[in-house]
Formats: sequence, C-alpha cells, structure tokens
Amino acid sequence: MEKLRFEEMQLSEEIKKAVAIMGFEEASPIQSQAIPILMDGKDIIGQAQTGTGKTAAFGIPILEKVNASDNSVQALILCPTRELSIQVSQEIIKLAKFKRGISILPIYGGQPIDRQIKALKKGVQIVVGTPGRVIDHINRRTLKLGNVSMMVLDEADEMFDMGFRDDIELVMNKLHADRQTIFFSATMPPVIRKFAERYQNNPEFIKVVHKEMTVPSVEQAYFELKQHMKTEILSRLIDIHNPKLLLVFCNTKRKVDELTGELQARGYSVDALHGDLKQNQRDNVMGKFRKGAIDILVATDVAARGLDVDDVDMVINYDMPQDEEYYVHRIGRTARAGRDGAAFSFVSGREIYKLKDIQKYTKTKIERRDLPTLKDIKEQYTDTILGKIREGIDSEEPNTHSALIDTLLQEEYNSFDIASALLKMYLEENKMIENHQELDMVDKDKKQKSSGTSTRVHVNVGKEQGISPRHLLSAIFQETGLSKKLIGNIDVYDKFTFMEIEGNYADVVMNGLNGKTIKGQKIRIERASEKKKKRK
Repeated sequence: MEKLRFEEMQLSEEIKKAVAIMGFEEASPIQSQAIPILMDGKDIIGQAQTGTGKTAAFGIPILEKVNASDNSVQALILCPTRELSIQVSQEIIKLAKFKRGISILPIYGGQPIDRQIKALKKGVQIVVGTPGRVIDHINRRTLKLGNVSMMVLDEADEMFDMGFRDDIELVMNKLHADRQTIFFSATMPPVIRKFAERYQNNPEFIKVVHKEMTVPSVEQAYFELKQHMKTEILSRLIDIHNPKLLLVFCNTKRKVDELTGELQARGYSVDALHGDLKQNQRDNVMGKFRKGAIDILVATDVAARGLDVDDVDMVINYDMPQDEEYYVHRIGRTARAGRDGAAFSFVSGREIYKLKDIQKYTKTKIERRDLPTLKDIKEQYTDTILGKIREGIDSEEPNTHSALIDTLLQEEYNSFDIASALLKMYLEENKMIENHQELDMVDKDKKQKSSGTSTRVHVNVGKEQGISPRHLLSAIFQETGLSKKLIGNIDVYDKFTFMEIEGNYADVVMNGLNGKTIKGQKIRIERASEKKKKRK
C-alpha cells in the first residue's frame, strides 16, 4: 500500500498541526493502513514491531474520537512495561497538543498510587497503564471502565510472554461489549489470534509486508548511546573518518533543522533538506551537495528520495528509521559505482529492538562498536599530522622555508627543538580537540578533573520559577554530559541563582544550557563578573 501524507487523511486541523510541529512528513505504512480503518470504528489486529509508528496509528484515532467535555475514562491502553507506558503516553500527549480539555494519564507500578488516584479523581479521558497497576485501580474503584469505548493492547505477545494473560482477561471482561478493540503484536502466534477472536468483532488484519530488497554490501555498525550524546558522537565520527560527503538522516523536519544548526555552530560545512523547503531551495541544496560545496547533508527520508549522488562515502542514521525499508534505502545512498562506503546507526533505549528487526529483515549482521573517545580523536589527529609531515619531507618540490631553518640551526638550535616548537605552534592553531565536549562513561581514560579554580556564574531563574539545585544539575548532565563533581556551590535566590563551576568547564555549561528551557523558563547564564559590569 502507498504511504499517505497526513494532510491527505480526514483528520482534524488540531491533529494535523501537532503532527506538523512534530516534524513528520508522511504516515508510516502501519499508520497509512490503520488510521482510516480505526476512524471508521472497526476493530484491528495489527502485526507491527516497535518503532514502526504504531503509537500514532492508534493514538490519533483515539484523540479524534474522545469527547473532551466528558471527564470519564473513554480509552484504555495496556502496555507490558512502565517504560512503554510512559513512552506511549508522552507520544499521545504530543499529538494532543492542540486538543483542548483532553487529559492523558500513565499508571504503572513503582510510582506513588496516591498521585495516580488524585489525577483520576480530577478526570482523565485516556489511561495508559501496565496490567498489574490497572487492576489495582479497578479493585480500589478508582478506575471506572463503564465509558471505555476504545481498548488497545500494545505489544500483546510480550504481555503474554510475561504472564499477563489472566490480568488482561480480567480487564477485558470489565468492558462493555460494543467497544472498539485494537491489538498490536510483533508476532502473531495462534494463542494471540485465538484470544483476539474472543474479544474482537470482525477485526481487520493488518501486517506491514516488506518488499524483497537487495541490501548493499557496505560496512554497517551501530553505536548504543543516550539521546543527549548523539550530536557529540556524530561530531567525533566526522572528525575521525573525515568523509568526503556525509548524509545524516533524521526522522523529523524539526530535528533536521536543530541538528543542522548544532553542526554549523561547531564549524562544519552542512545544510538541511526536508519537505518544508520550496523546490528551488531543495534543488539548490542538493546541487551544492553534489558539487561538494557542502560536506554534510542532514535530511529526512522523504526529502532525500530525489537525491542521486555517487560520491557519498558515509551514511549516519542519527535517528533509527521507522521502517525497515527506509533503512535499506538510506544505506543504499553510499558505496555506489563500486566505491567503499560505511553506514552507522545511533541506537537509544528501546530502539535496540528496532535494530534487531532490521537485522532480521536485511539478513545481515550489524556489529556493535564502542563509542569514540577523545583519545581516539587525538590518535587520529596525530596520525593525520604525521602523514602530512611525511608527505612534505618526501615531496620533490623545493622547500621555500629551508633558509629559515638554516638560520635557526646557525643560532645553535638543534633540529629536534625546532621541530617540537613548530609542531606545538601548529597544534595550538588547529584546536580540533577543543571543539568536543567530554562525556561521562565514554571518555574513561581522561577523567574530568578539577583545575583548582572555579568560575561563578549567574543564572536568570530562581525559587519563584520553581528551580532547585537538582533541576540545574540534571540539565547540566543532560545537555553537556559533565559530572556533578565539577559543579560547586549552587545558591538559589528568589529570582536568580549563582553557581560555582570548575574554571575549565564554565564555557561548556554556558554553551550547553543557554537558550534551553528548564521548568518552562528559558535559561540565560553568564559569568557573575560580566553581570556586575552590565549593572554599572
């Protein structure tokens, strides 16, 4: 089936606007098939893996059908784990951004139940939860299911494997018979089909069928990392491998723009390509990339379809693709015309399951690599310099600097001292290493050490904005990867905060946090001494 653009679907303007802000250009295969059927009120049993976009496939119809003026629970989504419950609820909250009066609540074990009871009493239309905690609320009569018109079982096979079958049956038997029931499962064993028959009414069976595709013989590897590390690790790979032309894929237009800005700020020759650009703008960007006027192109899958370049020697999946076929299309952009090529993927959290699906689909082994460290960059940098020196020595071209060297030798400087001084000057002028931030648990060989001096900085938020030291420390780690050991006293006042930061790392913190948002407040940090000067 052909993939649909969200604008082509019969959806509300609020949903279309939310999807546009999230940056998605077209529906994934599972979304293209499931959304129209669910909007018609039919049951579905869908075979789809994690990462195919199935949350939006059932989340969008739920949001379109829920009555915002009714505060009772109208949709229930069961998930096997607390992590998936949180992930699903966060995704639906984003989709509901412009839907007024709709409340979504995740309920799971490990979180205080009193907080969940309080939220349920206020009124919630959509509940996302694990079977155990949902049953707990049913037994306490804090979760009433009498008005539930849509029921979703997400990752049904995993819930069955974890022994939740009896719990699921208990929940299903509490619902009225004319509800709409949606099952999603990565595999479809007979036990799940039989179970579905008992609780569904003439369901439509949906399975994303992949075409047979030839996987190009390129070097394939993946890096397991946290989300906040991605841009730094991408920069390290660029500096270590120094690709002639690099194509970086993101899943959304918004992320393409964000990443392009981050790379430009680091001094890379980079441009963006996505569906919001006019055709002449896209042609201009693709032309510059083909000619080598820019080295790096950050793109979405849809925008890159018309890109035909033979010289791309590296592809990086900054975001894991939503569909296995997208992966094959992406890596096929490199190693053309018999050239060598490499394809690297960034895998974060539950995306490891998506990677396994890709390996199964492509019938190839994608090897795991260790994250590149600052030491790796230095070694590569040193090798590059030594290579250039050897080329210079071996070159038959006349050396125009011989007279200068002779002068120094006559002044009784030996050749070793001259070479050391020149190399030091060269390294100081080419500060590639300083463009990189240290990452905890990656740069183990070079611990973040105190310099013995600290810098006092002024932050434009305080107690009145609900800020505490832990909020600032959490933001610093998320945005920079720096250890909290490098942060000294944090004095939070009513309208501002002072922080002590080890002198070597003050700029890293300011660059990482300036312009970011903490608890709804845009952060501005500057050295305390500079703040005083401005007041004078």
